[in-house]
Amino acid sequence: MRSTDTHIAARARQVIIALCISLSLSAQSDRDLLIAYQNEDMATWKAYVDTTVNLSYEYGYCGYIVSADKEAAKPYVRRFKEHIEAQKANLPKGHYEMWMSAVLVFELRLKESIHPIKAMSLAKEATKLAPSDPIVLSYYGTCLFYAPKPFGSKAEALEWFEAAQKPFQAPQYKDSWLREANEMYIHQCREKLKK
Repeated sequence: MRSTDTHIAARARQVIIALCISLSLSAQSDRDLLIAYQNEDMATWKAYVDTTVNLSYEYGYCGYIVSADKEAAKPYVRRFKEHIEAQKANLPKGHYEMWMSAVLVFELRLKESIHPIKAMSLAKEATKLAPSDPIVLSYYGTCLFYAPKPFGSKAEALEWFEAAQKPFQAPQYKDSWLREANEMYIHQCREKLKK
């Protein structure tokens, strides 16, 4: 084989290996990602969101990376916002408002914009548009959980988390990290309210 042919064959092998790795990462199941979430393995989540468009996981990863590394978070938050806008027409009711609220919260934490009232307003609007969607209900609970008084309240947050609990029992949420997070927040609210 000539050196050019050898180089082409080696390059083809590299491309095939890269494709296989990419496909295996994007083929991760919700169960795998839930286990990663439970183990605080955000490297697995990073690999997933780097290769897949999934707003739920992008939201979760942005929440993590905004706390862990503000500079590294900026491109993820921008990408999340772009993906929300690109999918706007196909999102379930309330999800556009919910995800855009999350973007505003992330931008606030990154000091890129200051719209806390708009973020809360969008989150509340999402609950009006999707009053039985557990993701929307739980997200609003999260807003109330973290918002300072007089905007937030652990007692009110608990009501929203508990409202999401029953719809989260539907089969499609069996391996949802959002269901697991909702349960964690219920426990945290109850503990804080005992004190």
